[in-house]
Amino acid sequence: MADQPWHALPPAIAQVIRPRLGELADAIIDAVRTVPAYARPLEGPFGAGIRAGVEQALGHFLAEIEASRAVARADVYRELGRGEMRAGRSLESLLSAYRVGARVAWRQFARLGVEAGLEPETLYRLAESLFAYIDVLSAESAEGHALEQSAAAGEAELRRRRLVRLLVREPAAEPEAVVALAAEASWALPRSLAVVAIGGEQREAAVWRLRAEAIAETIGEVACVVVPDPEGPVRLRMIRRAVVDSGACAGLGTTVAWQEAAVSFARARAALGLADGAPGLMVAREHAGELLLRSEPRLAAELAGDRLAPLAGLPAGARARLTETLRAWLAEQGRLGPAAARLGIHPQTVRYRVARLRELFGDALEDPDDRFWLELALRARPGKGSPTSP
Repeated sequence: MADQPWHALPPAIAQVIRPRLGELADAIIDAVRTVPAYARPLEGPFGAGIRAGVEQALGHFLAEIEASRAVARADVYRELGRGEMRAGRSLESLLSAYRVGARVAWRQFARLGVEAGLEPETLYRLAESLFAYIDVLSAESAEGHALEQSAAAGEAELRRRRLVRLLVREPAAEPEAVVALAAEASWALPRSLAVVAIGGEQREAAVWRLRAEAIAETIGEVACVVVPDPEGPVRLRMIRRAVVDSGACAGLGTTVAWQEAAVSFARARAALGLADGAPGLMVAREHAGELLLRSEPRLAAELAGDRLAPLAGLPAGARARLTETLRAWLAEQGRLGPAAARLGIHPQTVRYRVARLRELFGDALEDPDDRFWLELALRARPGKGSPTSP
């Protein structure tokens, strides 16, 4: 310790108090037991720790008064703070014990000082010194408590990150292993969950905004956030706001039981791919059809190639015009006027183009099933939300 007010006290004070040290320690320990957290038998490591803390505090205080300078001592009070954290008690309980102990110590010091004929001014400085000393011990215990809390939080965070990996791994982990790790991580497995896959430079900011109840881990280049009970509209708004406010790009997987978290993660990553880097949240269930096409890109490309083969031999300009006309005509269920409005051209032009399409596709334009597959093939083309090739 640096110079402190008790270093300036007359060393003779220690000689007055030291003979009654054991009696003082007993009185302080009895008083400490009035604090609810310590109102139990002082047995085992708990009792030994309390007695050691009291006796070392009194002994060291007197040693520094005698030496008029700092004296080395064991790091008891940081360890007391750590011990309180490990025992699940708040720091306030320990600080309350320090305050109670200081009041009892001062009453005893004052009585002994008066009996020994110490000057009032000396007693005033002794009181100031005692409470200043307790402030030092309190600060050390607070530091120890904070260090232990930080270490515990770090360990819990590591367990939760491992839990994320275990939940979304393929093949699925044994349920018993997941349950055991969730208990170690102090994270209650929910009845349902959804995974958010977040990409880009802003992913950490989005993860931070989602961490209230969720658990997260970075897997490859993607942040994987497991969100419990995601179905409520408030929860969805919370997820969307976290992503939007951070400027991140994310995909939200489907809601599943925790045993199927890997499925939700796969859907979330697919939705993230569909977003193609654009900021915001892409919800998988709102884009199931597009995700279906993306799930088998080669098969989608084959579908597009086969169904749209009649257009393949046309010059590029004509192919583009007829493709867009086919798309609009199918979307408007064969109505020329609305298709023309969609394309921004005259209905007569649409009529001419549709006639040309009939020449190319024949009866396929009249059959409902064929029209369905034609529209699906158009959606599978590049530039229309699919990575397939023409």
